[in-house]
Amino acid sequence: MKLLQYIIPVMLLIPVTSDAQCRPFTKNKVLPLLSGYVQNDNFNSAVLVPGDEAELLLTFYSGKEYRLAVVAHPILGDVDFEVRDTNDQLVYTNKDKTDNKTTFDFKMSSTQQLIVRINVPDQKNAVITPEGCVTVMTGYKELK
Repeated sequence: MKLLQYIIPVMLLIPVTSDAQCRPFTKNKVLPLLSGYVQNDNFNSAVLVPGDEAELLLTFYSGKEYRLAVVAHPILGDVDFEVRDTNDQLVYTNKDKTDNKTTFDFKMSSTQQLIVRINVPDQKNAVITPEGCVTVMTGYKELK
């Protein structure tokens, strides 16, 4: 019973500490990538480890130009991400990009939901499994 007194408070703090860990990272590394775009104050971030995958469903509205930023803490290396429509058709992947692996700029002609899939590559030679924040944010501009 005493063990439960200690485990439950620690389990409740884990989401709070991971969110607190990612906020400064997002502010310093991701927000500057959205310069010139209106960003909503919503950000999606998680603490991930090599081999993890994450998926996020986002809604994008017609008549806007968007920038999608997917940024991982450097300890995780370059993460791969792809954008798919709800019919699972590939819209974009950063897998073959050499110059810009963190942002994707696009225009929406109709409102739709898109799926962002993130893959943190394995680090086979790592002695200690690293963990780091991965943040997904969007910004928009009105089309002229």
